[in-house]
Amino acid sequence: MAREIVDLKAEVRTGTGKGAARQARREGNVPGIIYGDGVQPQPIKMNYNYLLTKLRQGRFLQSLFNLKVEGQPDVHVVCRGVQRDVVKDLPTHVDFMRIHDDSRIELFIHVTFINHEASPGLKRGGTLTVVRHEVELEVTAGDIPDHITVDLTGKKIGDVIHIDDVVLPEGAKPTINRNFVIANVAAPAGLAAVEDEEASA
Repeated sequence: MAREIVDLKAEVRTGTGKGAARQARREGNVPGIIYGDGVQPQPIKMNYNYLLTKLRQGRFLQSLFNLKVEGQPDVHVVCRGVQRDVVKDLPTHVDFMRIHDDSRIELFIHVTFINHEASPGLKRGGTLTVVRHEVELEVTAGDIPDHITVDLTGKKIGDVIHIDDVVLPEGAKPTINRNFVIANVAAPAGLAAVEDEEASA
């Protein structure tokens, strides 16, 4: 399922450099820049509270946005970085990259686990240990998946789930060229202790 393209609002920022950026912050804005696609970088600013709300909704760095800047045509962008205050951890600058819908980009995509009740291992008291809550995939910008799905049906204690076990959305592929682990079904602590004692004996 492709993720919905969300509108994001910004304004043109006049001037560049630290002085202009500080002025934008004094006015309650977060300075930023749009770059890429062979076009001159465009300084922008976003309302601080508006941006903070969007950041707190999650997956800001994994989303494709329709950026609306007054007086300019809408442009599709992905966020390539949010600089934060080292003490308060609040946004101080934001970078966006222009892309086309057919561009190939690398993004971290959320992993969703389903059918816990159909896993014999979890029914026996096993624990799902998630190694990667997100997986970096190369995807088409116009078809960014909302998540990838791991089906736990039939998973027993000791089973390990690798990326090759997951059906990825069409056109998506991992950026890491190896069969890495996403999760495993671990034995409950009591059972693990008993097995260790039996192995020692």
